[in-house]
Amino acid sequence: MERTLTQGPVGRQLVTLTLPMIWGVFAVIAFNLIDTYFVGQLGTEPLAAMSFTFPVVMTLGSLAMGLGIGASSVIARAIGGGDQGQVQRLTTDSLTLSLLIVAVFVFAGLLTIDPLFRLLGAGPQTLPLIREYMQIWYWGMICLVVPMVGNSAIRASGNTLVPSLIMTVAAAANILLDPILILGWGGLPALGLEGAALATVIARGVTLIASLVFLHFRLGMLCFNRPPFAVVLSSWNRILQVGIPAAATNMITPISIGLITGLVATYGPATVAGFGIASRVESFSLIVLMALSASISPFVGQNWGAQEYRRVRQALYLSFGFCLIWGLLVTGALAGFAAEIAALFNSDQTVIQVAAQYLHIVPLSYGFAGVLLVASSTFNALGKPIPSVIMTGARMFLIYIPLAYIGSAWIGLNGIFGAACVANLIVGIGALIWNQHTCSVKASATGISEECWDEADPADQYVV
Repeated sequence: MERTLTQGPVGRQLVTLTLPMIWGVFAVIAFNLIDTYFVGQLGTEPLAAMSFTFPVVMTLGSLAMGLGIGASSVIARAIGGGDQGQVQRLTTDSLTLSLLIVAVFVFAGLLTIDPLFRLLGAGPQTLPLIREYMQIWYWGMICLVVPMVGNSAIRASGNTLVPSLIMTVAAAANILLDPILILGWGGLPALGLEGAALATVIARGVTLIASLVFLHFRLGMLCFNRPPFAVVLSSWNRILQVGIPAAATNMITPISIGLITGLVATYGPATVAGFGIASRVESFSLIVLMALSASISPFVGQNWGAQEYRRVRQALYLSFGFCLIWGLLVTGALAGFAAEIAALFNSDQTVIQVAAQYLHIVPLSYGFAGVLLVASSTFNALGKPIPSVIMTGARMFLIYIPLAYIGSAWIGLNGIFGAACVANLIVGIGALIWNQHTCSVKASATGISEECWDEADPADQYVV
């Protein structure tokens, strides 16, 4: 395993890492949209049943993402340090840890389907449909968690193309299987929600096989010897030190959006529909920034492990600058065509007006939202996940939600949208300053001195 990201032009490497990730993120979004579309063809009740599963699926997806972030962080730094044995050990142990956690959640999930979804509000008509879906989905969790961790390990090696291709193949398989298994195309029996779960599991199974094959046969990042359990436990501890806070960070956003949606719902169904359309447009607008934030992690990890602190600093300057420029471009585009874009999704004038209001206000802060994404990925890559938790939690619970309720009471709907904009701006600027504080560059008469430290751990100080 070579340190592929510690030499060469920084800007070019970031572009090379980010471009494949753009398509990979798009494939993930398409995967979920296709599921929703074909289940919607079954009627309102099955679509409602699937909607009830979203919080559970998103929560467990956040756990998988957290494990992947933790694995990517420690593996990238081991690659940067040039320790091939440690790279293999950490990669293998991250996969065994994910298997162990999957086993616990499959067992607990299957035992709690009915009480859990009753608690979430599922009625007697919806609950049997939910049970059909989740009984298959829980057994397929291994095909969700393990490949997500495996793809994170591949990205840690500096290869973002292969994980993006794997995600694209999974999305294509899901698009092919959904109409066949859900609706019974091609003469096969229509399985409804069971078919949707089967299609998801089979498509994810493709990613499971592909990621493991590439990790072992192409990168040589797996080992099959039996180490002392203390060694494995040490690896798990290092991964979870980053993975658990990262998972918590990922869970904050869907919980908060649920609260904001409840507030928006007080203005009526058409307002919720407009808010939903604007949120989908926002997801597509931020794909590039999400891809950049995913790409910065292996770059920072490898260079930090190799003590190439100047390259880390340069990458952050370039990334933050790009986020701000992209935010301005998107703001201009949406300001000019917000109503036209919303009309592509729905013809109701109230829905269009609400979506346009959102897209005229919130995009003003997209650049700083990107700064926050990059800063959070950087802290995770450094093995310091707590700042990410603090920044995301502060954005949602200390600023966005309180301001949204105050703004709604004082101004109305625009007060809610303005709260999102203010929260992104404040926390984005704070993230920029925090990154500056964590990794500073000082010029001296003899050259460039770089100091990187963590206040809580003086042993982490470096001077180059």
